[in-house]
Amino acid sequence: QRGKVNALGRETLTFMDSVMEQLSADKEMRVVILRSLIPGIFCAGADLKERVNFTQEEVRTYVQKAQKMITDMEQLRMPVIGALDGHAMGGGLEWALACDFRVAASNAKLGLTETSLGIIPGAGGTQRLSRLVGRSKAKYLIFTASVLKGEDVEKIGLADLVVSQNETGDAAYHAAVDMARKIVP
Repeated sequence: QRGKVNALGRETLTFMDSVMEQLSADKEMRVVILRSLIPGIFCAGADLKERVNFTQEEVRTYVQKAQKMITDMEQLRMPVIGALDGHAMGGGLEWALACDFRVAASNAKLGLTETSLGIIPGAGGTQRLSRLVGRSKAKYLIFTASVLKGEDVEKIGLADLVVSQNETGDAAYHAAVDMARKIVP
């Protein structure tokens, strides 16, 4: 987490890697809810302010760490619900795409926006997106760096459920808790 944007920097990736190790070893855990505590943002993606100073080798290492962390989450034995109470951009959306289910607030915006900077989504987002929404729609969203929100996200299958945001900004989280209760009675 960096500031108010919840960016995926080295520190966050290292922390989340250890969380994935703990979860994969936990035999009691039945469901995981992935959420942000920063109002209005799920995850802004790569920490571009940090990444601008990376060498080519550091970029390669960073991308490999991001791929590993996201793939490790996707391969957890228990279902993972992404509670998107805010924007999920770039690597943040790639992270959400690896969740088994995505619940989004109506005001959340989602997009693989790094393509507008000439950066290809490097953590599996292109493949996961096309599996969810179809090849043609995924290409359109990637090539145009489109940002979708609300009903459009649910309509194309990018989210399993979209809920109206509440005053406290955690409607998707509460809906994810309800979903988790149905998964684990």
